Amino acid sequence: MRKGWLRAAALCGTALLARAALHSYRSFELRGKSVLIVGGSRGLGLELAREFARRGARLTICGRDSRTLRRAEEELRRAGAEVLALPCDATDRDQVEDLVRLARERWFRIDVLVNNLGMIQVGPMESMRLEDYAESMDSHFWAPLYATLAVLPEMRARGGGRIVNIASIGGKISVPHLLPYSAGKFALVGLSEGLHAELARDGIAVTTVCPGLMRTGSPRNADFKGRHRAEYAWFSISDSLPLISMNAERAARQIVTACERGDAECILSLPAAVATRVHGLFPGLVSELLAAVNCLLPSADGADPTRYKGRESVSSWSPSLLTSLTEQAAARNNELNA
Repeated sequence: MRKGWLRAAALCGTALLARAALHSYRSFELRGKSVLIVGGSRGLGLELAREFARRGARLTICGRDSRTLRRAEEELRRAGAEVLALPCDATDRDQVEDLVRLARERWFRIDVLVNNLGMIQVGPMESMRLEDYAESMDSHFWAPLYATLAVLPEMRARGGGRIVNIASIGGKISVPHLLPYSAGKFALVGLSEGLHAELARDGIAVTTVCPGLMRTGSPRNADFKGRHRAEYAWFSISDSLPLISMNAERAARQIVTACERGDAECILSLPAAVATRVHGLFPGLVSELLAAVNCLLPSADGADPTRYKGRESVSSWSPSLLTSLTEQAAARNNELNA
């Protein structure tokens, strides 16, 4: 028995040393590297652009809304960043291929791809329609796949590169009233983990990022259905509470560091890390707990399929003192006029 424990300890030690050596081999300096951020004009994407720029990277950012994109570009330039800002609907493969071509023409290569495109649809299952699921898959699965396929040939030819896929804890644990979102993020996690395994031999490190709740300011631009004011209230309040939500600046620093190291996975915030581990050990128990949580969420009675933005769903609860941290983040991260 003792020999068995010693043998197991030796194997674990060897694995840890190999992992450390692999990280050392994979780590690279971001200064002077070209980073393409799909969805980099606001929210977490803008925070990531700031952090990559602080580490000396050259940026290409894209977004659908030209005004939001220009504000982000101007801010980054004022901070001294080298940045190319291009309008792009990343769910359109032709536009993505044009985006990659223009970024390559400007910077001659793409060293890092960050897939940050996302949309949030909140409401009971009864209020969701097939198009909600299709849009989630377009944003969370097809758009990252299009961008990945566009940058892979040059990364393979060069024998190196980084791909960072911003998924979610909702891609590990399906959350009530977020079914289309969770379905799309689950698809992205599966794609990203498979890419990590297959592309490692080409020297390309793929990192799957699964944040928990983050204070990015995005709820005001998310979509709400059913009793949309009540849905916006619980979602925006949860997104603001400091004990369960994470500061977006700190999240961006951790994501960029994971990119530098070539980590396979980056789970952000202690609550998300604990929830993921508990779900891995006791999936049935977590599902039952989530079923109980669902009973506390707004009822589906007379569920309205009409889609409202968070900014169209204000109430006495939100915005309020309880959502002040999210409102501050919205002002910082270009979410107010998106």
